[in-house]
Amino acid sequence: MLEEPVRSRVSAYAIARDGARLLLTRLSDASPVFEPGRWHLPGGGIDPGEQPADALARELHEETGLELLDARLLEARSYTARRLGTTWHLVGLFYLARLAPGPLVVTERDGSTSEARWISRSELTGPVLSPAAADALRMIDALPA
Repeated sequence: MLEEPVRSRVSAYAIARDGARLLLTRLSDASPVFEPGRWHLPGGGIDPGEQPADALARELHEETGLELLDARLLEARSYTARRLGTTWHLVGLFYLARLAPGPLVVTERDGSTSEARWISRSELTGPVLSPAAADALRMIDALPA
């Protein structure tokens, strides 16, 4: 029996808030790891030799058009997922991010993001979040007031 390939990926994700709203991105059909259509955190894969904060700034700009001003590492989490015949082992680095104001624009073409939006929790009903975005909400809840 052939074993299914397992791919590893390390990603940097932004937890960015604007009052009670969280910056989220919608996964497109090109999403390699998590299910398309779900809301996810802006961020993504760290290229070989790239520093995590640099990857975060690059991915934020590609997926939202916004500039990263400051990022503080909050937590790391590990995930497994199966998509398109590949099993993934993903390590996510979660950063509390401060962003420059500006309009939301997805600048990457044919990438894993179809939309970016500031969303309040009341808009997040049902299974609409990626596992990483769901964990981010729990991380926010655990922060000191």
